[in-house]
Amino acid sequence: MGALLFAPATNAVAVAPTTATVATETGTRIPLRDAIAGLRVADENRAGYDRDAFRHWVDADKDGCSTRAEVLIEEAVTPPEIGAKCVLTGGRWYSYYEDAYVDGASGLDIDHMVPLAEAWDSGASAWTAIQREQYANDLDQPRALVAVTAKYNRSKADQDPGTWLPPYEGARCTYLTDWVTVKTKYDLTVDATELATLDRLGAQCPNVPISPGTR
Repeated sequence: MGALLFAPATNAVAVAPTTATVATETGTRIPLRDAIAGLRVADENRAGYDRDAFRHWVDADKDGCSTRAEVLIEEAVTPPEIGAKCVLTGGRWYSYYEDAYVDGASGLDIDHMVPLAEAWDSGASAWTAIQREQYANDLDQPRALVAVTAKYNRSKADQDPGTWLPPYEGARCTYLTDWVTVKTKYDLTVDATELATLDRLGAQCPNVPISPGTR
């Protein structure tokens, strides 16, 4: 595992200049609180869930680098060296869940912002295998996959914000925004406890416009 050094606290989310919903070239931008209000509420159902139903860490563009490696390359604070078969050497990353820098990729996991099991509970059980693979390897939505320390990815596991939030309080508005963006993009439902947490945190966070994109 790479050395882990704590970084100074930063303000992770900037206040938006407007809360109006606006159209962009890549789709509609929705104020965070409006996006939360638009989430559909339903009970979770994990019947039939199998992690293998979501084929992940594929090499979709056939460039030799898996989705995991693509995320690490994209999110590196100090770029790693890219060797044969996309082996990454060196590099530095910022794990925003605990406000820490990590040297070397071995101590990092790639977190599905909305975990695979949670996605299944929330609507993905009805998707095709191809749709689930696209979800599990989504490089188009920058909030969908995030490099974080293995410790906190595994602490989070398959929990939603109703039962787990990043330990670093300064990260929680960013986390909320990331979560809502992914749920909105994929039209995933929320349960009552999850929605209550999103409403509570959303009232405390900047009402930034999100850009979920399209499936």
